[in-house]
Amino acid sequence: METFHATTILSVRKDGAVAIGGDGQVTLGNEIFKHGAKKIRKLADGAVLVGFAGSAADAFALMERFEKRLGEFNNNLVRAATELAKDWRLDRSLRRLESMMITVDTNTSLLLGGSGDIIEPDDGVLGIGSGGGYASAAARALIKYSNLSAKEIVREALEIASASCIYTNNNIVVEEL
Repeated sequence: METFHATTILSVRKDGAVAIGGDGQVTLGNEIFKHGAKKIRKLADGAVLVGFAGSAADAFALMERFEKRLGEFNNNLVRAATELAKDWRLDRSLRRLESMMITVDTNTSLLLGGSGDIIEPDDGVLGIGSGGGYASAAARALIKYSNLSAKEIVREALEIASASCIYTNNNIVVEEL
């Protein structure tokens, strides 16, 4: 059975700003199914941004649970992520979900992994999905060797990833806090 390959998500934190972006491609086997999928969402009245990679249905299920946790904990990103990670590890149905999320607010960037992991980057760069490694490497170089803003770095790094990763296109959406 063919599996969907969908996405590259990148977040960069620089100079007090944080940006997150994603491409729009969804691929099944060797066929591109969609060019303009939206993989970045605003939660908590725009105070939290989320990008997801992996199974779309699984990502939406996680995002809904995460949004519920944000509401329970007054939009505290770390607390909501911690509670979601507990759910992810303890709930059998959640353990089978094949998705990852990057969540950011003005203070914190977190990667929520498929086994209930929570990772905060040392350098403010997070990349997930099939082109995440390409985009992360490009972002780190752009941070070091350019004066671009966080939002500009995310866009440029995703463009670079789209030139290398067959599962990433250049239909890019970037949001910034």
